[in-house]
Amino acid sequence: MEAQLYRGTCLENVAAHYDVVLISGAEPTWEKELLLDYAVADPTNLAALVTAGRALAERYELAGVVTWTEWYLVPVARLARQLGLPTTAPEALQGCRNKHTSRSLFARHGVPSAVSVNVRTEREATDAAALIGYPVVLKPAAHAASMGVIRVDSADDLPAAYALAARTAGHGVESTQVLVEEYLDGPEVSVECVTHRGQTTVVAVTRKTVGMRPFFEELAHVVDANDPLLATVAPVAVAALDAVGITDGVSHVELRIVNGHPRLIEVNARIAGDMIGHLVHLATGVDLARAAADIACGRTPDLTPTRHQAAAIRFIYPAYSGTLTACRVAKPTGGVERVRFQRQPEDQLLLPQDGGNLFTARIGYVITTGPTATAAQDRAQEAYRHLDVQVVAATQTAPATGEQAA
Repeated sequence: MEAQLYRGTCLENVAAHYDVVLISGAEPTWEKELLLDYAVADPTNLAALVTAGRALAERYELAGVVTWTEWYLVPVARLARQLGLPTTAPEALQGCRNKHTSRSLFARHGVPSAVSVNVRTEREATDAAALIGYPVVLKPAAHAASMGVIRVDSADDLPAAYALAARTAGHGVESTQVLVEEYLDGPEVSVECVTHRGQTTVVAVTRKTVGMRPFFEELAHVVDANDPLLATVAPVAVAALDAVGITDGVSHVELRIVNGHPRLIEVNARIAGDMIGHLVHLATGVDLARAAADIACGRTPDLTPTRHQAAAIRFIYPAYSGTLTACRVAKPTGGVERVRFQRQPEDQLLLPQDGGNLFTARIGYVITTGPTATAAQDRAQEAYRHLDVQVVAATQTAPATGEQAA
């Protein structure tokens, strides 16, 4: 269900222009009506992926291979190379997946980033934090979706934070190590970029709202086609992509604005999650999913803006962990493009501060549009206020009436 809610528009947009054959780790469900054919194979298992890819290539004339899933970037690039299809080098994508490698490349190429130290033990983490100076951020070297990422304000908080980051890092493929990094104090944004044959076009900037400190849970995003920040962040995003060696594809470059200057967090060599690609489409008319498919097939993508407005998304979270008892739109409001719920009554919700993450806490989202970022965000807030979301806290025995999610 979550795959459809967050990536369904990507597949729909690609299928509108191409015949699609899919390699999936499980039997497709909702995807089937959009597919010409499919094969079931584990995309993280290169041998299985190549076998499935070659089998499809025997039945069809494949023009390109694309993924928007973080964990599949490297094996899919290797598959494309084996099939003789366009791709960024797998080695470059592996560098993006390993944040320690990325930081080293940023430093070598003069891209402003954060001080970062690769550590293997709690003792090393303590020493690195003392050297960098608190606050610091601990994160897995190879993960995504802010999982295992935590801010640490003092030496007393470091042991528990290291245990969390190390536990998450242990599930990594490219690396199981932990990074201790300088905390970049400033607004967080992402830059949505398209690179074709080594030339990058910056399409949009996404302004983010993060919270649930000391974690970095993403609570809302807004994309404005006329955002003046675009000119400031574009050169740094392009320099970061050049540094890590991205030659072809759609990228999601995350950074923070510190004292008015952009500083890199990381390069994600795929379409952004959290429906950001859809926000870009609503705000600018540029279809990032189609662009990714075009590039994978060796074609020049059309990046001409056809809209000049704003689009916002507000994610629905509970105020506390507990049992979801109701979620519905109580009153329709203007400017709403869609409301989606990914949880159902009786589902258990677990916030990051209680040991969960976005996969265990998020209830859904609201997307709105407007002539400006402020208008789109105001409409999202209004729509959010008219949701009926009720949660029984883990310590309660009966539902609280009208308990709105925070």
